[in-house]
Amino acid sequence: MAGPHIPLSRRQRLLRRFVPLVAATATLLWLVVSALDGGTPTVPAAGTRTTTARVVGTAPTTSSTTTVPVTTTTSAAGALPQTGAFPSSSSPRFQAAMAELFGAVAHGNPAAAAGAFFPEAAYVQLKSIPGAAADYENRLVAEYDQDITAATAALGPDAASATLTSVDVPMQYAHWVPPGECENSLGYFEVANSRVVYDLGGVTRSFGIASLISWRGEWYVVHLGAILRPGAGGVVLDPTTGPGSSAPSTTC
Repeated sequence: MAGPHIPLSRRQRLLRRFVPLVAATATLLWLVVSALDGGTPTVPAAGTRTTTARVVGTAPTTSSTTTVPVTTTTSAAGALPQTGAFPSSSSPRFQAAMAELFGAVAHGNPAAAAGAFFPEAAYVQLKSIPGAAADYENRLVAEYDQDITAATAALGPDAASATLTSVDVPMQYAHWVPPGECENSLGYFEVANSRVVYDLGGVTRSFGIASLISWRGEWYVVHLGAILRPGAGGVVLDPTTGPGSSAPSTTC
């Protein structure tokens, strides 16, 4: 049985008419905006929220975008920012780089040792001097190539038959060079007087690496034969029979 009829007030009658009108207007406005935006409007189901990310010139993609972090597989290591990670002389990258360096010396091909050298993009970030890129190419790389050529000559006519035994890095002498020293705007680790040990004709011999410095927890050659050059031309650091020895140094 129906209950007694209770008459609606004037305000209640107005609300019954006004609320549906507002809802219909809001839906129509949303459809118009979606159409003008170039997408295909889809009315969301009740109780759900959708977000659509759009990039001009591409198809719309649903949900928020995700930024893939840059890694050394997609960008040169030198272009990435410096870290304070302490380098390892046994890392796969360093071992491969030293094999490249010695191969370049044995075969007289300086270009083959580029991967062992400090990256140009890192040097430009590191130095607080004008024309860092030009200094890198015209001084550092030129000296590196000259030193490799000099090392090849020091090995003699049978250089190509030499085999790398080890690269001994005196990690006990590694030290942190803080920003502001040696015209640098960033800090890095440095170690001097590592030894490249090799076998040639059954005899153990070696020569030095004047300076290794770090970038993002990896060692790179920055000076091969000498830090301070005695003059023009290539330099071989302390070539000797046997593994040689490493002296401590606090150079830049």
